[in-house]
Amino acid sequence: MAKAFWIDHEFDRDRDGRYAVHVRKSLDAFDWGDIAPVRFACAAWRLATPPSLTPGYVRWDRRVLDAECHRNTWDGTLYARVRIVSPLPEELTRSRAWWRDRGWLGWQETFGQYVEPTQQDLARIPFLRATLLVEAPLPLDDLPPEPEGPHDEVEQRAHRAVTVLTRELNALVAPVLDHLG
Repeated sequence: MAKAFWIDHEFDRDRDGRYAVHVRKSLDAFDWGDIAPVRFACAAWRLATPPSLTPGYVRWDRRVLDAECHRNTWDGTLYARVRIVSPLPEELTRSRAWWRDRGWLGWQETFGQYVEPTQQDLARIPFLRATLLVEAPLPLDDLPPEPEGPHDEVEQRAHRAVTVLTRELNALVAPVLDHLG
């Protein structure tokens, strides 16, 4: 099975624990005082991923465009929102008649990464880029409790929250990537 998400421990270690340093410098990103671990875990995830930390402490498969964690406003649970590069639907690939020599382009790659077209490209070329949007609940079981404040093991609990979220997102998204090939 492909790895959809992983933590780059080596890169972090080679830079003297830059994620922990980033968390310590970004304490204002956390809202304190919730009994549930969701808000804390979401903030820890945001701090571990681009654009907050580039390259991210959490890395992902090149077909993953972005991955976010959110608190569900309906019941306070945790859910993920992941955008994935996808091939065009079969209905569009079966026949090229709809293309009408317009020069449609799909996903462009730069250094092995899928990239959005530039404004210059969009001024002259039509693009049709398929994506899948995965939105799914994530279990709360293994998340650490939210720290009681900025002096209560914030870095350690952020590491634990990101580790759990990475594992759960990998279990959720890796089978999709495997099936896409």
